[in-house]
Amino acid sequence: MSNSANQSEAVDAYMARLDYPLKAEAEAIRQTIMGINPAIAEQVKWNAPSFSYKGAYLVTFNLRNPKRILLVFHHPAIARIPSDWLEGDYPARRLAYLRSIDELQARKDELIRIIQHLMTSEDEK
Repeated sequence: MSNSANQSEAVDAYMARLDYPLKAEAEAIRQTIMGINPAIAEQVKWNAPSFSYKGAYLVTFNLRNPKRILLVFHHPAIARIPSDWLEGDYPARRLAYLRSIDELQARKDELIRIIQHLMTSEDEK
């Protein structure tokens, strides 16, 4: 479970000091996720932006690789979402990678669909 309070100011500060080759891409992904629903909260987790809904984690960035952003979807419902983009065969986690703004634009609808599906699973609880 995540902290239910939105910590956007902490994420803003994190992003302001972030020295990372794909910083613009990370910010664009962040804005895409936050634009899906005003009830999505963000915080810094694992030294990167992380997003939750109704106290349940949806996705956390991993910004260690300078050539691609790793998105870690860590929600129990992720295993039930069909997607050719999601990788890994874990019970409650899937991974996805983005390397550029162009790739984000190509995957944007899929990213939104996945997040919305995870949110719906929380709404149905």
